[in-house]
Amino acid sequence: MPDRLVTDFPLFPLGLVALPTEVVPLHIFEQRYQTMMGRCLEESSEFGIVWLSDDGLRSVGCACEIAQVLERLPDGRMNLLTRGTRPFRVVERLEHLPYPAGVVEFLEDADEDPDFAASEAAQETYADLVERVTDRRPDADELGAMTAYGMAATVDFGLDAKQGLLDLRSESKRLKLVTRLFRAAQKRLDFVDRAQARARSNGKVRFG
Repeated sequence: MPDRLVTDFPLFPLGLVALPTEVVPLHIFEQRYQTMMGRCLEESSEFGIVWLSDDGLRSVGCACEIAQVLERLPDGRMNLLTRGTRPFRVVERLEHLPYPAGVVEFLEDADEDPDFAASEAAQETYADLVERVTDRRPDADELGAMTAYGMAATVDFGLDAKQGLLDLRSESKRLKLVTRLFRAAQKRLDFVDRAQARARSNGKVRFG
């Protein structure tokens, strides 16, 4: 079996998309997933979140590690903080374990030269968006350490957009995509600001 293929990898189909570096809180209540997380905690191993969309289970998901156990309840339920680590593709579903699992292939990016222009555009647009929402602009060192995944993981995008990022095997393409997404978010904020201003004015134009 090739090095990048892993068998018996725990899979957690969910109505969400996780990205590498993203922190994802999970409430574990089904017995099969309690068993899965118990194994991951015991072995300090990863599991995979895969988006269960309206069109079915997507083939590319994100491996996650358990960053913190927030709470263990007497009936076995758990509240966890998990963190995305790396993308993978489901090669085959397996049914012999007490929880969903599969053979997965961990995915690597294509070889390419760094795209400094794309990185600068993404970081600048991201900084503008963060400053607008939080009144705090990330500093240059903070921005310089962030990948496209890292920036996207802090913004609430739609699931299709996040899956699109996860599917790309090029950091340059991911940077260009997040730049478009950040600009679209800015436009939505502009629209909300204008709508709120109209609501406050009761439809009348105010001077002074």
